[in-house]
Formats: sequence, structure tokens, C-alpha cells
Amino acid sequence: MASSSAGLVTGLTAAALATIGYLGHQASVSAPADLGRTRASSTPAPGASKAPRDRRHPNALPAGSGRGERVVYSVDDDRVWLVGAGNKVGRTFEVTPSTVDPAPGTYAVTSRSNRVTGSDGIPVEHVVRFTSVEGVVIGFSAAVDGSTAKPDAGERTGGIRETRADGDAMWRFATIGQRVVVVP
Repeated sequence: MASSSAGLVTGLTAAALATIGYLGHQASVSAPADLGRTRASSTPAPGASKAPRDRRHPNALPAGSGRGERVVYSVDDDRVWLVGAGNKVGRTFEVTPSTVDPAPGTYAVTSRSNRVTGSDGIPVEHVVRFTSVEGVVIGFSAAVDGSTAKPDAGERTGGIRETRADGDAMWRFATIGQRVVVVP
């Protein structure tokens, strides 16, 4: 009797594993190809059209860039604002853009790395990633050697370079899930 019970358990286990495999395959076939990829919000972010800048205060936070805690990145101005509670700018700084720009919209920080090699081959620290464009990962980082040189225009890079001090501030502020608003 013991051998027939063992055979029954083995048969049931095999059937259960086959069912799980089949259901897993069905789920992977019917899942969208871009599932899990970060993308801009389906509605344009506040400030997605070129917001008029305060000519007397060129470092002022762009009007219409949203409310609440967030990172604001202006592609046209190559500038970042770290906006805290009460819509107060805690820090603003210039950045050196990558060769691939993110589209205007609202994103969230998806991953961070303390120290890696950038897509341009330069060692970087305090990497804060928030989207990708055609396979190029976009994020903020600081070169370990402190350089902020413009990237080679012939290379497709996604690293938006900051000084090391600005990179430290970004690292402390932009944790996983933090909103990043990209404006023109």
C-alpha cells in the first residue's frame, strides 16, 4: 500500500507542476511587452509645455512644474531643482545633459547605485535612475573624478552629470519612488 501512495503523490506533484508551468507560460504570452518599464505618465505633466521663466530670477522653479516633494529637471535649461515640503526649493543646480533626453512628463525614481561605471565608461557615483529611452537608461550621476564634461555627441548616453556635491544632495533626496518631473 505504501508504494501505491508514493506513486499517487508523485503523480499529483507532477500534474501540479505541469499546471503551474502551463499557467506561467500563458501569463507570459499574454503580458504586454513593455510590462515593468518606466514611462512618462499618460497625461502630460504640469509644465510639459514651455513654461515662461522669470527673467529676473533665472534659477526660479519653473511655473507649472507640479506641487509637493519632487525633483524637477529642465531639459532646455540644463537645471535641476530639489523641491521639498511646502513646495520649497531646497537646492537648485546646473547639470551637464546626456546625449539622450527624456520626454517631458512625470516619472519616479526606479533604481539607485552607489558607484558604477557610466554608459560613457567613466566611473560615477550616486546614480539615481528614473526612465529609459529606446534602451538608454536615463538618470542623474556624478563622476568620481568630479568632471562634468559634455559627452561625446556620437555616443548614446543617459547620464545627466552633476558635481559631486550636487550628486550627494540628489542621493539624499531622491530615494526609490521619488517623483521626477521633466519639463522642456
